[in-house]
Amino acid sequence: MGLKENVPNKLPRQLSKGKKSKPKEYFDALVWAAVVAFLIKLFLFEAYRIPTGSMENTLLVGDFLLVTKFTYGATTPRNIPFTDVRIPYFRLPGLKSPKPGDIVVFDFPGDRDEKQSTEVLNYIKRCVGVPGDSIQVVNKVLYRNGQVFPNPPQSKFIAPLQPPGIANNRVFPKGSGWNEDNYGPVKIPRKGDVIKIDSTNFEGWKMFLVKEGAGNVVLNPGNELVVDGVKYPNGNYIAKRDYLFMMGDNRNNSLDSRFWGFMPMENVVGEAFMIYWSWDANISFANFFKLLGSIRWDRIGTLIK
Repeated sequence: MGLKENVPNKLPRQLSKGKKSKPKEYFDALVWAAVVAFLIKLFLFEAYRIPTGSMENTLLVGDFLLVTKFTYGATTPRNIPFTDVRIPYFRLPGLKSPKPGDIVVFDFPGDRDEKQSTEVLNYIKRCVGVPGDSIQVVNKVLYRNGQVFPNPPQSKFIAPLQPPGIANNRVFPKGSGWNEDNYGPVKIPRKGDVIKIDSTNFEGWKMFLVKEGAGNVVLNPGNELVVDGVKYPNGNYIAKRDYLFMMGDNRNNSLDSRFWGFMPMENVVGEAFMIYWSWDANISFANFFKLLGSIRWDRIGTLIK
C-alpha cells in the first residue's frame, strides 16, 4: 500500500520539475539549429557571393552560390572565426580530386612575391591543370599537355592581344618575360617532381621554395641549391606538395595562377555547385524596389559548369 500511495503523489511533482518554459524551449531550439547549421556549413555546403567579374560570364557579380565541401573533402576550420589567424586543420576523405574544368573555391595562397596571404580570402577560379600537367597560352589560346583546352562556353576576352615578347612584369614566375596572352610553357609541380633551378630562373622560383616552407634559400656557384642547409646538387629541387593551375573565365580580367603562381592542393575548399540567387549587385539596398526588379530569375537554380 505504501508504494501505491507514494507513486501518484511524487509523479506530478517530477513532471512539473522537468517541464521547460517556453523561452527555454525556444532557446534550446535556436542552439540546436545553430549547431546543425554550423555542421552543414563546415562539412556539406557553404554559401558564397561573387564580388568581382573574373569569372564572367559563367558567374556574374551578384550571383549567390552553394559550394559543396564534401566533394573534395571537407576540412575543420582553417582560421579562428572572424579573424585572419590561421590554425592547424585536417581534411576528411573526399569523393574525388579536382579535375580540369572544375570551378573551385580555394584559400588564396598569396600574391607572387609574398609567402602567404596576410588575409584569409576565398577565391573562385576554374581549374585548368592538375599536378604534372604542362600549361601554355599562345595568342590567348590555352594548351594543356600540348592539346587545346577548350574555352568555357561563357568565357570572354576584353582586351587586345598582347603579343609574345611583350613582358608583363606582374606574371609568375618573376622575370619570365611572359604575359597573360602568351604564357609558358610551365609544368605544374607534383609531389616528388624534380624542379631544375639554376642561375637563369633562381629569382623567379625562389619565392616558390619559400611558399613550400623554406626559410633560407641560396644558390651557390655550380648551381648548387641549398635550402635550409640541405644541398640539392645541380639545382634539382624536389617538390613537397601537389599543385593546381587556376584561371578565370574572364581571361583578361582575372588575377589567377598566371600572376600569383600555383595553387596548393591543400588550399582547396570546395566545388561550386549551384546559383541559388542572383541580382544586380551594383544597385544599393537604398533602392530596394529597383534591386528587386533586377533579380535574374533565369539564373536561380542553375547548376554551375
